[in-house]
Amino acid sequence: MNRYLIWTSLLNFSWEVLQLPLYTIWADSSGRDIAFAVVHCTVGDVMITTISLVAAVILAGRKEWPDRRYRAVAVTAILTGLTYTIYSEWNNTVVTRSWAYAASMPQLWGIGLSPIAQWIIVPGIAFWRLYRPRENLNARL
Repeated sequence: MNRYLIWTSLLNFSWEVLQLPLYTIWADSSGRDIAFAVVHCTVGDVMITTISLVAAVILAGRKEWPDRRYRAVAVTAILTGLTYTIYSEWNNTVVTRSWAYAASMPQLWGIGLSPIAQWIIVPGIAFWRLYRPRENLNARL
């Protein structure tokens, strides 16, 4: 679990930096505000990741996890994080207008595709990366 959280934290931080130009903060705010936003969003990502993983282990895992039901937990965690992110993006861009997308942000039904991709790709890479050694170990046994 710790390795998963380290991987996703590093990947989410990188993703937040790379997707900055897709939000209006990139053009409208100071460097200090942008830096704060990156840290704030990364901390939020870590919280979402942690809660999604714990919920997934409770819902789809067993006491043998991660040795068993690894894929079920991975899919459940990704879907949990993705569901929350879709709600959060809609709430913050449509309802409360806490932030806004730049014109360059690709959208689907008013929701930014970059954060949607983030919550599929980032945990997907982390789960895949951490699963590979386990597959190799099981193949040797």
